[in-house]
Amino acid sequence: MTRVKRGSIARRCRRGVLNFASGFRGAHSRLFRAARQQKRRASACAYVDRSNRRRKFRRLWIVRINAAARKNGITYSSTIHNLLDNQVFLSRKTLAQVATPDAYCSSKLVETMNGQKD
Repeated sequence: MTRVKRGSIARRCRRGVLNFASGFRGAHSRLFRAARQQKRRASACAYVDRSNRRRKFRRLWIVRINAAARKNGITYSSTIHNLLDNQVFLSRKTLAQVATPDAYCSSKLVETMNGQKD
């Protein structure tokens, strides 16, 4: 078999890894072997943190909804329960967006839910 020289292909591969690692510190951005290891680790952490980001945002939304609900004298769990009883299917993201800047609108929403239940 003939000899295959991979010069240009290997160089392109290394350049891609080093471009990915360009923001890393020290040898992790300059040396190919260290950069390749850091790229693998960064990709694994990015995969895990995508689901963690969704989890953290949901917790934030729940805190905001709870704060708005307690201003109106009820708890988060009773707010969600009343919404489901009245067949108001709003996501927690939407409820948090309503509750954060507009206290009047969120209080009216809570009053409506409590009034319709009775």
